Amino acid sequence: MNALTPGDFVEAAEPFALFAQWFEEAKGKEPNDPEAMVLATVDAGRLPDARMVLLKEWTPDGFVFYTNAESAKGRQLEANMQAAGLFHWKSLRRQVRLRGPVAAISDAEADEYFASRPRDSRIGAWASQQSRPLESRFALEKSVAAFAAKYAIGAIPRPPYWRGFRIAPIAMEFWSDRPFRLHDRVRFSRAEPGERWRKERLYP
Repeated sequence: MNALTPGDFVEAAEPFALFAQWFEEAKGKEPNDPEAMVLATVDAGRLPDARMVLLKEWTPDGFVFYTNAESAKGRQLEANMQAAGLFHWKSLRRQVRLRGPVAAISDAEADEYFASRPRDSRIGAWASQQSRPLESRFALEKSVAAFAAKYAIGAIPRPPYWRGFRIAPIAMEFWSDRPFRLHDRVRFSRAEPGERWRKERLYP
């Protein structure tokens, strides 16, 4: 059951406090990866593309994730710095959608987060040519072994192509399941990041 009485969340005045509440509840109820977010971009032919990423930080400034900037999503973002995200917390029967412009975070922020990752994950960031054709599993394991040997001693630097991105939402929609598909939906929108939010309820 939802922690809130059905419909209570539609009274929220702005989206970030509501997201904070729902995210905390998801961390307590969702059995796996409550921070999992569908990230949607478009390719050069304007065909939508989507995949799961992990939310690593969020503030009213936006939602941060990390990736290899030479991957498919990295190249798509370079060409069109806009994206959409979706959280689906099945255990709570809720979802949150967001979309807006994307900006790269600072090198200092990326360095700090990269240094906090497990050592094997840092090696993997060097070893994987993300999204590009892979000859065999052995080729990947050979690359991992080579970089593990290269960085056997001392700190592992952040690869220059491993970067963080922040989605600054101009729209956020909250959805909560109700019987007979008569769900509750509320959308917050604004013309630009930093402006005041406008709120409206939506038909299911």
